[in-house]
Amino acid sequence: MSKPIVAIVGRPNVGKSTLFNALAGDTISIVKDTPGVTRDRIYADCTWLDMNYTLIDTGGIEPDSKDIILSQMREQAQIAIETADVIIFIVDVRQGMQDADAKVADMLRKSRKPIVLAVNKVDNFEKFGNDIYEFYNLGIGDPCPVSAASRLGLGDLLDAVANHFSVEQLEEDDGDRPRIAIIGKPNVGKSSLVNKLVGKNRMIVSDIAGTTRDAVDSVVVHNGTEYVFIDTAGLRRKSKIREELERFSVIRAVSAIERADIAVLVIDAVEGVTEQDAKIAGIAHDRGKGIIVAVNKWDAIEKNDKTIYEYEKKIRSVLSFMAYAEIVFISAVTGQRLEKLYSVIDMVRQNQNQRIATGVLNEILSEAVVMQQPPSDKGKQLRLYYITQVGVAPPTFVIFVNDKKLMHFSYNRYLENCIRKTFGFKGTALRFLIRERKGKETT
Repeated sequence: MSKPIVAIVGRPNVGKSTLFNALAGDTISIVKDTPGVTRDRIYADCTWLDMNYTLIDTGGIEPDSKDIILSQMREQAQIAIETADVIIFIVDVRQGMQDADAKVADMLRKSRKPIVLAVNKVDNFEKFGNDIYEFYNLGIGDPCPVSAASRLGLGDLLDAVANHFSVEQLEEDDGDRPRIAIIGKPNVGKSSLVNKLVGKNRMIVSDIAGTTRDAVDSVVVHNGTEYVFIDTAGLRRKSKIREELERFSVIRAVSAIERADIAVLVIDAVEGVTEQDAKIAGIAHDRGKGIIVAVNKWDAIEKNDKTIYEYEKKIRSVLSFMAYAEIVFISAVTGQRLEKLYSVIDMVRQNQNQRIATGVLNEILSEAVVMQQPPSDKGKQLRLYYITQVGVAPPTFVIFVNDKKLMHFSYNRYLENCIRKTFGFKGTALRFLIRERKGKETT
């Protein structure tokens, strides 16, 4: 199921980040920094009532010079138009309607994307209530008065946003066809890779232009199996500001990964693995997707008998938070090892949906406890009662214990390694939920 993308757009100093943090609430912890990875906090997985969605802050660099604010606003509006399913356009009641607001509203209106107008800083309705009517002149619907700082009016705002979530969108499903997002920085060969995959098979079923995102889904048949490749390569944007270019690539990766089962992170073999690669990979890791690292342009590398080993070691170091990722060395230009890419996709997909019997899992748990005693604190020792698998894609396990505060992350990782040692689970993240059982199970 694909989560809708909701993007926040607005001028500098109207409260975009404050609104983002207010709407994200406690879920902001989902995008906390992973050890070894530094990521911009520009997206969060959120829930309103029973609906899940991904919230994106398109803020970026806020220039001091007023003569380039409009161009910056256009960049924000364009990325929202390309990526989002619903756009929250935020304005400032205290500053009143600005020329920049009107011009960006024109862009948003022409996109025909659903737009919700949030008039911020209305922390006193008696004082500012009449001032919100000015924003009807933007021609994009009823203004929603809110105060992001005081968290007022957010429920009505989210109700208005959720009204634009379609049933088809919330229930999007490609059946058993694996959905593979081709992600990575600009100019690493994502488009060339998809073109080679499609052209090589010459059995393309359809090219479907994304109706809500500027991405192209290519349905390809290979050895009798259909694969849906989600290509974000066409979403590049020229920018003189490196930080903005990176922000845009991260935002676009979010929208592609949301709809995918597996993410193929394309890395330029000549340039090597970078921190920005780690940022993009972290998005897929956070969402429990299958992950394959495709080192492209491998034909351009001078090699000896140690080259692959040394290169893989460096990738593992930079992407240490996802040691389970599979690595393939390819050339999109020559087609080198593309057959192997298909076989790795099949293997990862199988591992994502692998189920382990509860009895077998508890045998592994018992052996693990014997080999390494659980941690203790102030004389109280962690007791592990039993483990069971409750989901797939990613494989998800619940461990019942006496006190979940005693479950140190290092012991959790130890148990994960024990399970991986027995069952592999290559290419897919594993999730562990720790529950307390004191006489009866609690959540």
